[in-house]
Amino acid sequence: QVQLVESGGALVQPGGSLRLSCAASGRTFSTYVMGWFRQAPGKEREFVATISRSGGITAYAPSVKGRFSISRDNAKNTVYLQTNSLKPEDTAAYYCAAGPSLGSDYVSSRVRGYDYWGQGTQVTVSS
Repeated sequence: QVQLVESGGALVQPGGSLRLSCAASGRTFSTYVMGWFRQAPGKEREFVATISRSGGITAYAPSVKGRFSISRDNAKNTVYLQTNSLKPEDTAAYYCAAGPSLGSDYVSSRVRGYDYWGQGTQVTVSS
């Protein structure tokens, strides 16, 4: 079992940056694949980024590739999402998720690949 709590969301202007954090409980954090998803009003939850259990492999949605960066610090039981060059289209509630790792290089872009979810943190990009 793992509990996840996101933080760092805010109202920012286009072109700005935010670092989102996800703090996890438990001693088994390093065994999970981690992901970030987002959901805007009236839309389905969509994949943003994922990172393998030791941090060696990452993958991103095409819409954020080159602008966002996911990382993890297993010693701190924390995963991060650095968001740069933010656009109004990035406005959404951002959710951290944890799921079973199927291997050392395993990453997942599927909602169904994750078992545990945080409560979300709101990112609003507006001028």
